[in-house]
Amino acid sequence: MYYFQPLDPKDVSPRALVLSLMSSAFTAPQSIGRLINAAALFGIEPATLRVAVTRLQKEGLLESPDRGVYQPGPKSKALTRRVQSWKDVSSRIVPWNGDWLVAITGHLGRTDRKQVRARERALALSGYKETETGFWVRPANLARDLEGHRADLVGIGADEAISLLRVSERALSGGAEWETLWSTADLARTYAEAIDAMTTSLKQLPSLPGDQAARDSLLIGQAVIRTINFDPLLPPELGDQEGFLRMVETMVAYNKAGRKCWQTYHAAMEADDKKI
Repeated sequence: MYYFQPLDPKDVSPRALVLSLMSSAFTAPQSIGRLINAAALFGIEPATLRVAVTRLQKEGLLESPDRGVYQPGPKSKALTRRVQSWKDVSSRIVPWNGDWLVAITGHLGRTDRKQVRARERALALSGYKETETGFWVRPANLARDLEGHRADLVGIGADEAISLLRVSERALSGGAEWETLWSTADLARTYAEAIDAMTTSLKQLPSLPGDQAARDSLLIGQAVIRTINFDPLLPPELGDQEGFLRMVETMVAYNKAGRKCWQTYHAAMEADDKKI
């Protein structure tokens, strides 16, 4: 689970910046020139940015459909689609009848640390919490059927052999209560903080210099999108679903404003390049 906190410009690495730009909902394939211009906002040198792009290509996270142009690579396309779907998140949930989804991972092993990280990221992105080793749960209020949901998990990094169950009755030892795995108060607070940050920024963006407006919109926007994507999508019986959907609605407006900021910034940078 991820609680909202605006990104710090000092913490934006070349790798993270490129992947963030590639996963933006309005992003088409990006030229190296635009990536370099974006990096300049965070004090990242062109040579450093090029090294990051080359490494991401080698890892299969980027590919180049044309000379000097980049888009998500074969190893990141499914995850990129998942990140980009934040605007449609409300369509992924249905009313909850009290059932639970259980992911069994104990048989998958933990020796391949890279795969363990990918597995746990996929489960976290899908709102699961681990109750004990190899046993993850979440409310069964997702619109996808069980097999489709399992395919989604595999598509974003979970093991092909992961097992899912839908449980309607429970007899748990030690008074364990799955309903308490998430903090409703913390989630409600993070929704309110994200909405406040976006609302305040929307008032300020028009008066900021173009470069600062683009940078600030990315720092806040990417943090909110990450909050949306890592949200457990709890039903109203367990969480502040109304507050969550209000945050998503506010982000739709903020995304439009951020897109305009970036278009203005790129246009200004490209106009300057032509003068040289």
